[in-house]
Amino acid sequence: MKKLTLILVLASAAGQAAAQTTVEFWHSMGDAKRGGWIQARADEYNKAHPSVKIVPSYKGSYNDSLQATILAGRQGKAPSLVQIFEVGSQLALDSGMFQPVSSIKNVDFNDYIKPVINYYTIGGKVNSLPFNSSSPVLYFNKDLMKKAGLDPKNPPTTFGAIQKACVKIDAAKIGAKCFGMSLNGWFIEQWMAEQGAPLLNNGNGRQARATSINLDTPAANNIFSFFKTMNDSGWYTYSGKLEDWDGSDAIFTQGKDVFHITSTADIGNIRDAAKKNGFDVGVGVLPIPDGTKRNGVVIGGASLWIPKSISKPQAEAALDFALYLTNTKNMADWHKLTGYYPVRNSSIDLLRKQNWFTQTPLQLVAFNQLVRTVPSPATAGGLNGAAIQTRKIMEEGVQKVLGGAPVADALKDTKARADAALNEYNANFK
Repeated sequence: MKKLTLILVLASAAGQAAAQTTVEFWHSMGDAKRGGWIQARADEYNKAHPSVKIVPSYKGSYNDSLQATILAGRQGKAPSLVQIFEVGSQLALDSGMFQPVSSIKNVDFNDYIKPVINYYTIGGKVNSLPFNSSSPVLYFNKDLMKKAGLDPKNPPTTFGAIQKACVKIDAAKIGAKCFGMSLNGWFIEQWMAEQGAPLLNNGNGRQARATSINLDTPAANNIFSFFKTMNDSGWYTYSGKLEDWDGSDAIFTQGKDVFHITSTADIGNIRDAAKKNGFDVGVGVLPIPDGTKRNGVVIGGASLWIPKSISKPQAEAALDFALYLTNTKNMADWHKLTGYYPVRNSSIDLLRKQNWFTQTPLQLVAFNQLVRTVPSPATAGGLNGAAIQTRKIMEEGVQKVLGGAPVADALKDTKARADAALNEYNANFK
C-alpha cells in the first residue's frame, strides 16, 4: 500500500511539473538593485501561480540582449518575454519574430501615460508593454553652484543660460568643470524633439520607412553648435568614450563638474552617490536651445515584447506576468527605487496619495517634464531599423566637432553616413 501511495504521489508531482508553463524572461537590468527587484517580482508571481514558472535572466546590454533574442528566435529557442530598448522597436518589428501584445488578449491600455503608450503604438497596434521609461534631465551640484555665486533654486533651462553660468564658474575658480554628459545619440534625439523637429523624414519613420535623417536643419545645427561652443570654451568634460553613462555619472558624483545631463533613471543612484560624497544634488528640466518653444521629451528606456513562435499558454502567461510586473503598485515602487517613470496614471495617483512627490522634489521635476510633452511626430520618437548604427554615427559626428571640425562639415558628413546606413538597411525590405 505504501509503495502504491508513493507511486501515486510521484505521478501527481510529475503531472504538475509537466503542466507547468515556463516563461523565460530576458532583461538588461544587470545591477543588483534593479535585477533583484525583477527577480523578487518573479518569485511573488510564481508563488501565486503554481502552474507558471517565470525565469528572469540578465542578457547583457540592450544591444546584446536584442541580438541574442533575434539569434535565439532563428534557432527556434526564443524566450517567452524580452525587454527591448525603445529604438530597437523597428528592428524588433522587422525581425518578424514578435506578436503585438494587443493581439494576445484584450488589454485596457488607457491607464498608461500617453507619451509612453504612444511611442509603442505603431501602425495602430500596441506592440509591446511599457516597462522602464525615462527621459533626460539636468542634474546640478548645489554646493558648487553656491561657491560660484549661482542660485541653486534657478538652474539653467537653456543653452545660453548654461553658458552664462559657465562664465561665472570659470571666474570663481572652484576647481571643477562647468558641464558634463555622456556622448550619446539619445540626447541628440531628445533635443531634436524639444525643438519640435522630427529626427527622420516620413513623419519620423512612423508614416513610412525613414529614408533620411534631418541633420541638414537649424535644429540639428543648434545641437552641434552647442557642443562646439562648450568644448571650445573649455566648459565641457566627458570620459572620452562613446555612450559611457557610468563614466559620465562618476565625473559628476565625484564633484568634478557642476552641471550634468543624463537619464531620469539615474536619479536614485546619483542622489545616493552625491550624499555619500558630501554634496546636495538638484534636478532641473532638460535645457534647450535659446528661442525655442519647449515641446517635450521622447520616451527612453525599454518595453516588454512577446515572440510569436512560443505556445499560446506561454504567450498568455508572459503577458499576464508583464501586466503584473507593471501593475499600479509595482510601477510606483519601481519608480521609487530607480527614478524610471511610473508608466501608469493609477501609479501616479498612488504616489500622490503617499505624498511621494512632496517628499522627493527631484522626481517631480522629471515627471512634470514628461506629462507636459506636446504630442507630435517629433516627440513620438523616431522609428528606424538602423537606429543602433545611426546613433553611433551621430555620436561620431559630435566627436568630430569636439576634435575641431566645423559644425557644417560635421553635420554634412554625419547626414551622409546616416542616410547610407538607412538605405542599406531598407534595401532588405524592397
